[in-house]
Amino acid sequence: MPADFLIRAALAGLGLALAAGPLGCFVVWRRMAYFGDATSHGAILGVALALAFSTSVFVGTLGVALLMALAVSTLAGRGWAIDTTLGVLAHAALALGLIAISFVRSVRVDLESYLFGDILAVTPADLWFIWGGAALVAGLIAARWSALLTSTLSEDLAHASGVSPARERMVLTLALALVVAVAIKVVGALLISAMLIIPAAAARSLARTPEAMALAAIGIGAVAALAGLGASLTLDTPAGPSIVAAAAACFVLSLALGALRRA
Repeated sequence: MPADFLIRAALAGLGLALAAGPLGCFVVWRRMAYFGDATSHGAILGVALALAFSTSVFVGTLGVALLMALAVSTLAGRGWAIDTTLGVLAHAALALGLIAISFVRSVRVDLESYLFGDILAVTPADLWFIWGGAALVAGLIAARWSALLTSTLSEDLAHASGVSPARERMVLTLALALVVAVAIKVVGALLISAMLIIPAAAARSLARTPEAMALAAIGIGAVAALAGLGASLTLDTPAGPSIVAAAAACFVLSLALGALRRA
């Protein structure tokens, strides 16, 4: 029988796949990769604040990720160049977070676990947070699926259908902040964006409908989490990067399968 910590790690990876799969599809469709980077990099600042004020890291990362996402959305809505804005905010937030952690003298901080994840150290309490956040993200996207899809296809069509694109952007902003808070323990702040983009990009080569792509992204994320965890244990490699490498392998395989299907 597998050890308890392996079961918890596997469940954490599956929870991340459930949350990141559908949201990652919208990140790919809307070309929001840098948006995800900016939000996830801000999570390090959230970790520092949580440690400084002796509060939950989940709460700290969620709060800062949400503020970062709202800041990006606000500046983009006011006509700022989105690529420049994201570049400035992403790297500034990461730098400020690393500096802030250096001032937290009262707590011994394993910085690498927050940058690259520490899935093998997931506790039962972490699992409640991960699966609770994953359920919220999946439920939110499922409830707003039609409106989100319409506003993604065309804002003019969304207005004609009575859907507010600004409201749907806010829904995605909230979902993205939740995923960042869920994923930081699993793959770390630097690799969260990869788990949003790579499974969704792999699913794009295999699926013919948006719904099928979202389900395929969940499946690919789950396979990547379990395969990466297995590779980490077998090869003694870091778990977070191993999961992302497994997702990248799934992407390469999906391209080959897509090419064969078209042929």
